Amino acid sequence: MTDYKYVTYETLEGGTIARIMLNRPESRNAQSRGLLVELDQAMLEAEADDQVRVVILGGHGKMFSSGHDLGSKVSIAERTPGPDMHPSFGVNGGTRVGAEKRMLQEWHHFYQNTLRWRNLRKITIAQMHGTVYAAGLMLMWACDLIVCDEDTEFADVVGSRLGMCGVEYFAHPWEFGVRRTKELMLTGDSIGADEGHRIGMVSKVFKNDELADKTLEFAKRIASVPTMASLLIKESVNQTQDNMGFYNALQACFTLHQLNHSHWAEIHESKYPLAEPEDGTPNWNDAPPIVQSEKSTVRAGA
Repeated sequence: MTDYKYVTYETLEGGTIARIMLNRPESRNAQSRGLLVELDQAMLEAEADDQVRVVILGGHGKMFSSGHDLGSKVSIAERTPGPDMHPSFGVNGGTRVGAEKRMLQEWHHFYQNTLRWRNLRKITIAQMHGTVYAAGLMLMWACDLIVCDEDTEFADVVGSRLGMCGVEYFAHPWEFGVRRTKELMLTGDSIGADEGHRIGMVSKVFKNDELADKTLEFAKRIASVPTMASLLIKESVNQTQDNMGFYNALQACFTLHQLNHSHWAEIHESKYPLAEPEDGTPNWNDAPPIVQSEKSTVRAGA
């Protein structure tokens, strides 16, 4: 087994269940490059282990994931030439410049890895808690089943706060629905656990102090299904979704995401590829709290 720094990996129930947990609680499990590379390694480790039937994906600390790491000391060091630079920034487009570099790096580490986890040859269960932001949704939506505790919130604020049309793995319309996606992306509002269950995105909502135990119990039930049957059930649903246009939509929306980045990089003297307060978006650190979308309430601000 690999010794990981940014995720934890353990097998349970005689090795039939692997539990992978994001392990940067001090950064709200923000997705640094090191974390994403290790998560991919852990997923592939579980996939390669013939004893493993089900993979649980969760996070240590107060929330599952706050999304991409946009500027922690760790993240800055990872992409800055020097002793702490992550090796992944020197390959797969990392040595190119401009939009080409950004497109290739995001294609490998934000899009293709998420798609690979969606097609993992094991059943996967996302164990969610806290507020699941933006790129946290990507990791969650890559899983076959989603469970959460009663206080979980789901939100993508990259439209209202960063001027972006979504994240790299744009599964939003398939998970939220078409008009709810437009609303949530344009307002930055969230939906709660019960609404997530009502629209069919969430399978189970557990009491907060029972989340880990109930998720494991759920995983044990899924693990009892013969592996050939469970894999073909997964593949039947995934292929049906792909034939409905899911894969082609992801491809198209990744391209739009890159166009969105290039727009901001072109108009900013700093070449910063996201909207800034001068563009009409709030400062990320000073933005008001995220609130739940309500049927008859209109709020000001993002």
